[in-house]
Amino acid sequence: MSAETAPDAGPTDWEPDPARVYFSDRFEVDPQTLEKYGAFDISVVTDMPLFIDPFLLFNSENEEYRALHDQIIEYLRFLKSKATDDLDPKLIDNWYRFKEVEQNWLGFTVDGNRGHGLGPGFARSLHGALGSLLENFGEETVTESSHLEKLALIRDRVGKDSISDFTTNLIKHFLLRYTEEFALEHLRPEQCQKFNVARAVFNYNTETWAARTYSLPELDDQYVLLTPVDLLTKDDTWINKVDMLHSFDRLPAAIDDNQQRALVNNYFKKQLSRNPSAKEVAAAKARTIRHFPELIDYYIKLKEDTREQAKAASLSKTEDTQRVLVTQVKAAAKDLGAKTDLFRNPWTSYDEARQAVATFKRYVEDMDGYKVINRGDGKPFASEAEVQAFFGLLLQPSRFDVNREPNNGRGPVDFKLSAGAHDKSLIEFKLAKSSSLARNLKNQVAIYEKANQTKNSVKVIICYTAADIAKTSRVLRQLGIDKGPAAASVVVVDARGNNKPSASTV
Repeated sequence: MSAETAPDAGPTDWEPDPARVYFSDRFEVDPQTLEKYGAFDISVVTDMPLFIDPFLLFNSENEEYRALHDQIIEYLRFLKSKATDDLDPKLIDNWYRFKEVEQNWLGFTVDGNRGHGLGPGFARSLHGALGSLLENFGEETVTESSHLEKLALIRDRVGKDSISDFTTNLIKHFLLRYTEEFALEHLRPEQCQKFNVARAVFNYNTETWAARTYSLPELDDQYVLLTPVDLLTKDDTWINKVDMLHSFDRLPAAIDDNQQRALVNNYFKKQLSRNPSAKEVAAAKARTIRHFPELIDYYIKLKEDTREQAKAASLSKTEDTQRVLVTQVKAAAKDLGAKTDLFRNPWTSYDEARQAVATFKRYVEDMDGYKVINRGDGKPFASEAEVQAFFGLLLQPSRFDVNREPNNGRGPVDFKLSAGAHDKSLIEFKLAKSSSLARNLKNQVAIYEKANQTKNSVKVIICYTAADIAKTSRVLRQLGIDKGPAAASVVVVDARGNNKPSASTV
């Protein structure tokens, strides 16, 4: 169907937002059209904190989704067949290592869309696991299916981001076709471009990844990928290590063999003292699972048996993200652009950082922006990660390179603004209610400054209550940064909702 004859989703009052933060605004598509197609309206300014959960493929009523899950398992079986100690390192790089699919604008960075992808550590973990710990992969007898998430249960440092990146790369061909079909039906020809996409499909005959050409939405000479809403979740995959440990008490009872069940229970109890602490119990559970890896299959079977909850949980999380980070921020971005002069004429990265934070503070305190992060009506305050997300989404393009959570050896800082090697500044957000506020102000940013080779940083403290304000004043005074030059780099944002009278009453 041509773009000229493509139907729309019906008459609405919608108009593109001049802030052009979201796909619908940038490509002038009514959000209802995206909703009807089933696609998530992504931000094209910064990653959204959502990811693809492979369990949602397995559990779907959509035959195409289930086929995608089968394809993931097929590829893992192929890797397992090659899992020998003498496998050529170049083949490991080609088969196991993947760049992040940054074009879907999903993941775990808040400013920008460039993550780390799947590097040599993940490759070694998966190759080693398939050759030993996952030796029954594809031949499980307890579970209904094999699951990629099993790797995250038995290997440290393999988390939801790695599982999501791997899943996204293995179903990239589907996402490319899904987006191409939307683009051909709903976008104008000049909004699209033909892209030759590397590593789009795997050829089992040649055992190599091959490129394919697609007509896709074009943004700054890069293509954009859409993702179906019903594949997305937030926080963690349905099958995950934390949940497995929480479910431990239910696992031995699932073992049919009475002797094996007794061995598991005995081993666990022998790890404990007479009055074990919660930390000791958690460690004993982890050791027991490592000693009896078959418990992992029983945990996965438990998650398969409660699969209907997975769909409801992911939908709820995705809708919450849509509400908080799309609906509210879209309104905030438009409001901020109309009321402020964010990012005009700063001279250095430190000027830019201070001006950005000052504008954010003014917006929160004086222009009802507090409602974005202090939701009121008994609803929870925005978390530190959500505040960072709002700030990142509200940043407008500038001449400075803005990086979200750059990790330069001593942990990630929230934002780094830079122009070359000698002009760098950091922005770090903290909630006043945090029990580690004083320690972080005293030590953490100094560590980040050293790691990033800069002495310029702005510390932003978010206060939701009068108690937060009092605590912050006390901490700053105790640390000696409540006045003088040091105070200039600390910005306290008063996000209380009960001390901002209407303009009509003052």
